[in-house]
Amino acid sequence: MPDVLTFGEAMVSLRSKSALRMGGDVHLSVAGSESNVAIGLARLGHDVAWVGAVGNDEPGQLIRRTLRAEAVDTTYLRFSDDSFTGFIAFDQPAHDITRVSYHRRGSAGSTLTADECTAALAAATPRLLHVTGITPALSDSARAATLAAVRGAAGAKVSLDVNYRGRLWSRAEASAVLRELLPHVTTIFASEDELDILTDATDSVADLLTTNVEEVVITAGAKGAWSHTTAGTIHRPALPVTVVDSIGAGDAFVSGYLSAALDNLPSEDRLARATTSGAFCVGAHGDWESLPTRDDLTLLNHAHGTALR
Repeated sequence: MPDVLTFGEAMVSLRSKSALRMGGDVHLSVAGSESNVAIGLARLGHDVAWVGAVGNDEPGQLIRRTLRAEAVDTTYLRFSDDSFTGFIAFDQPAHDITRVSYHRRGSAGSTLTADECTAALAAATPRLLHVTGITPALSDSARAATLAAVRGAAGAKVSLDVNYRGRLWSRAEASAVLRELLPHVTTIFASEDELDILTDATDSVADLLTTNVEEVVITAGAKGAWSHTTAGTIHRPALPVTVVDSIGAGDAFVSGYLSAALDNLPSEDRLARATTSGAFCVGAHGDWESLPTRDDLTLLNHAHGTALR
């Protein structure tokens, strides 16, 4: 039985330190919100399974190889002969500005089905099912898969990272779909400007906590994060680190928080591990490459510039 089951679209990523239109060197890796979280949790010592489809092509092989190398269970990964592996490109058109280009319409990842997700849940009932607002925005079948999965996660906690992507769907579309998930969700991750997608109430957090939701975690980048439960609100500031690349920081935060929750730690310690994981991510390039292991978690307690000999 895995600690965590998650599903979604994993893509190949291309990163350039300048404008892509100028050509030059790029760094090849993989990306995807749910696979990032899966890697983060696996590095922190949890058993994680990922469900998804990739093209039966070399990029798809890279994704499977990477996930396996990071100890993520790929038993439920499907290779598609009919669709391609999507990719995402990051470039820097100006100093400290990252531009993101997606090439995913009609990709294998968008062909995920409800049957695949429910079969994985039936075969390996997890302690936690993690979903995001990205997957149901990809296609009708991926939307049905998300709803079927949260409905079928009997006995498992369900976490939802809103992760709204305006290029994929409108706020109205996202609201209609994600609100349907709420009766099955126990933990919500969102930025403050995403809360109106989930509820029309003036006091959005209080309204969400009257449903099945046990905790609402609000992230605010450099300002830190807040954990809201019926017992009260706790704030944790972001760690003072030099930001090299902010891409993937939200996924890193989520992996740290869920790891601490799986360890049955209180909200204060969940936020501490989450902000630490986020700090590791922003300190280096890449969505997941710098995510910490358990042994790494205390490294940021050292003064900036410390040499460990």
